[in-house]
Amino acid sequence: MTSTYAVHSEGLEKRFGAVHALRGLDLAVPEGSICGLLGPNGAGKTTAVRILTTLSTPTAGTARVAGHDVTGDPRAVRRSIGLTGQYASVDGDLTGRENLRLFGRLQGLRGAAARHRADELLERFALTDAADRPSRTYSGGMRRRLDLAACLLTEPPVLFLDEPTTGLDPQSRESIWEGVRQLTRGGSTVLLTTQYLEEADRLADEIVVIDHGTVTATGTPDTLKAAIGSYVEVVVRSTEALPDAGRVLGALTGGEPVLDRAAATAGAATTDPALTLPRVVRELDAAGVALLDATVRRPTLDEVFLRLTRRTTTDKETAA
Repeated sequence: MTSTYAVHSEGLEKRFGAVHALRGLDLAVPEGSICGLLGPNGAGKTTAVRILTTLSTPTAGTARVAGHDVTGDPRAVRRSIGLTGQYASVDGDLTGRENLRLFGRLQGLRGAAARHRADELLERFALTDAADRPSRTYSGGMRRRLDLAACLLTEPPVLFLDEPTTGLDPQSRESIWEGVRQLTRGGSTVLLTTQYLEEADRLADEIVVIDHGTVTATGTPDTLKAAIGSYVEVVVRSTEALPDAGRVLGALTGGEPVLDRAAATAGAATTDPALTLPRVVRELDAAGVALLDATVRRPTLDEVFLRLTRRTTTDKETAA
């Protein structure tokens, strides 16, 4: 394994009886980066995280975290990582300060060192004012920040964040995001699983999309967006014009148009760099389609994700 990879797996497989959760998963996460691990429900994200954090053993393949083999030296892996699950694991009867001091002692910090580190993290995550209140009185965002602080007590080089902002309001999510950015600025490596595509777009240096237990795409957010080209979207004056708008866009882009009657919009993806907005407007005008608005824009990561996973999702639904 190249030493510059904080997380590295080759041919990682996991079976649960007849269920093949991972099918040869290959990952290579550089040190000091944020990797977003994306995939539909059941794709294998949580299984991969459980193996990489030594909570489960692989059926086949190899994986190393912070230079340590997850099966050959799991204790060394655990000493090198921090992990937050989808729900905060702090004790509601203890104050924020008491929670951090307790976690510090469990991780080998003693006396003044545990107290100093707890106070440092309370300030870092803007929890000082609430430090001596029982954590059960905290908001969801505060509990998640406390949970994140707890996994940083010993400054582990690799952090696994499994859907860290699930159920949080936008302000709390922004606060967690800033905390994650601070981690990588300090040299930590973060593997992030999330259902929020905006979160991956805003945070990740590289995105790995998995489905059916294997990698289906990898690259920076910008690279993945560029791979599916641009997205043409028009707003029509009357929903009666949507079929004509869709027909014109389909002919221009060569893609399958998407019609939304509720929003009176028609859209289609294109990889043709020569397709310009004036041409789109001219063709729609020639077809007698009255417009309120028209744009040619880069696709969102949500659209990239849907494009990458649509075929396999459709296959599952057909089989069912």
